[in-house]
Amino acid sequence: MKHRERIAVVPGSFDPITKGHMDIIRRAQELFDKVIVLVVINAMKTPSFSPQERVELIRASVNDLEGIEVDSYDGLLVNYVRDVGACAIVKGLRAVTDFEYEFQMALINKELYDKVETVFLTTSVENQYLSSSVVKQIASFGGNIHPFVPEQVHDKIMERLGKTRR
Repeated sequence: MKHRERIAVVPGSFDPITKGHMDIIRRAQELFDKVIVLVVINAMKTPSFSPQERVELIRASVNDLEGIEVDSYDGLLVNYVRDVGACAIVKGLRAVTDFEYEFQMALINKELYDKVETVFLTTSVENQYLSSSVVKQIASFGGNIHPFVPEQVHDKIMERLGKTRR
């Protein structure tokens, strides 16, 4: 019997990508044959980076990882998942509050496309408090974001978001 390639989509705004995101991407890579990191466009948010810039930041962060693709999409997630033949949506969970929202989305996605499963990966302890919003806030005050973002993209993020302390 021929093995069907197992493709997972890891969606998010990634504005900007953090070490928490990287942890989830690497762990998804262990579980699936191919992982597509998908920048989803959320009309309700005002991003700091354009979709193309976020794709470029993610590509720079994952360039040494095998089986990872990066894309962006501004439609319904399940339509993208169906179009690429993915079997799973991978989401990282930091807290119970994340779970409530993500559980609702998983049920809706399953209703819209019954061939997809949502896989929840709990965050590593060191990333439990980490979010793109926190990174943006620290950078905006000229703080040190080295512990929170991939080294490959640190300078680009600080160029956009940071200010130097006087």
